[in-house]
Amino acid sequence: MKSYYVYVIELDPAVADLRKFRAKNPKYIKGNGCVYVGQSSRKPNIRFEQHKEGYKSNKYAQQFGLKLRPDLFEKYNPIPTRKDAEEIEEMLGKELRKRGLGVWFN
Repeated sequence: MKSYYVYVIELDPAVADLRKFRAKNPKYIKGNGCVYVGQSSRKPNIRFEQHKEGYKSNKYAQQFGLKLRPDLFEKYNPIPTRKDAEEIEEMLGKELRKRGLGVWFN
């Protein structure tokens, strides 16, 4: 049976200087950190490598991705369905944004 995973990639804080990123994060508190939240059928470490290599990559994850943040996502994995993974991705993205982080998710 196929499993899905959510993952969080720590982004270089320079991403917060981009207008489009800032527009999604009006309450971002400088110094709180920036992250990319995603979901995939691939394990987080493999998906992170793919982002960095440019395979089906989010441009922020590719250009600004520093490392995975398992402390923010491990408790959710594995996830049984893509629909659940997509819902958790959105919930986690909004939760981290509420904490003042700069967050990008699809």
